[in-house]
Amino acid sequence: MKSQALKDQELVKAFIKGDEKAFSTLYDLHNERIKNHLTSILKDRSLAEDFMQDAFVKAVKKIKSGNYNEEGKFLPWIMRIAHNLAIDYFRKKKRQPEEKIDDENNGLQNKISYSENPLDFEFGNKEVRKILKKGIKQLPDSQKKVLIMRHYLKMSFQEISERTGVSINTALGRMRYAVINLKKQLEQSGELALLAY
Repeated sequence: MKSQALKDQELVKAFIKGDEKAFSTLYDLHNERIKNHLTSILKDRSLAEDFMQDAFVKAVKKIKSGNYNEEGKFLPWIMRIAHNLAIDYFRKKKRQPEEKIDDENNGLQNKISYSENPLDFEFGNKEVRKILKKGIKQLPDSQKKVLIMRHYLKMSFQEISERTGVSINTALGRMRYAVINLKKQLEQSGELALLAY
């Protein structure tokens, strides 16, 4: 166990110095264990995979921003990130039933809301379409697929569930995370302001 912690520490150091492959190695070493931990909490393998990816994305951002100081304890650190994401999910789920998933009040949500015409943003300003398409391309495949089915193909969550072979809860969760991740991306790139017209 000690040697694994040392190996993780070396990989994190290499990643901080710019070696992107070092983080891929960390991902390969630990993704299955984190996914199993999340599956035991969430009771949904597909959703656990989404959360596991979110945890690694968060870890990359924290390391790159200089907020990693766990002294070689990478696995417990990222496991805690993943665990907290799952806990936050349950808290939000308790506060806001899934049926009201579309009631979030933000500029991006209005652009790609669960409206009567989910293609609203498709026919808007050319620049807006370009920004959104670029953001959508960067989403994890599972989230991208649900967002496209819902907003471009105008499918119900029941249809998405049947087409993708996941539960309606998972489809809703993926849609929710697609919107959250898309908003984060656009906030970071400064492009969210361009959508608030």
